[in-house]
Amino acid sequence: GTRTHRPPEEASAEFAVAAKETIARGGKIIVPAFAVGRAQELVFDLQRLIDAGEIPAIPVFVDSPLAVDVSTVFKRHAELFDEETAKLLRADGQVFGFKSLHYTRSVEESKAIRDVKGPAVIISASGMAETGRILHHLRNHLGEPENTVLIVSWQAPNTLGRRLADGEKSVKIFGEWFPVRAKVETINGLSGHAGRDLLIRWATALKPR
Repeated sequence: GTRTHRPPEEASAEFAVAAKETIARGGKIIVPAFAVGRAQELVFDLQRLIDAGEIPAIPVFVDSPLAVDVSTVFKRHAELFDEETAKLLRADGQVFGFKSLHYTRSVEESKAIRDVKGPAVIISASGMAETGRILHHLRNHLGEPENTVLIVSWQAPNTLGRRLADGEKSVKIFGEWFPVRAKVETINGLSGHAGRDLLIRWATALKPR
């Protein structure tokens, strides 16, 4: 709450830059993301970037059974989309789904992501990298300098996500220490938490009462 978060539009532009730079290095983008809301926002952004030709149609994996379920609910209720999303749906015929997007449920599908060659995006829970499948992806990819770990939400103190965001050079996963050679970037504007400016705007609106 003491920091000014970047507007969502700027955050999306940062996301695009990070994706382009990682793709140019031939690396993978690993994103610890909350399964409800944040994962779907990222898929939406990636679909827009791919449709606009800003990034190639690289494989995108949403590796979280809960995120898959939530995405299905989103897709069932197109009548609730805002105008921007509805416009994408009219142009593309679908939203939260495109040719290079893969939703993975089974453990076998999740493990197979490790064998994918070349650039890819892996969105997996948990959002603070404390539990779940994201731990396996971090263990497999943190040691490779061509990869990027994107922190896109607030990270509580003493979580693995916070340690990565704070720039620690090695982290413990499943009881083992792993060197952090991948690039770690934080995009604050995608956070669901209000920053300083929004909090002040909210409080100011309440002043007369």
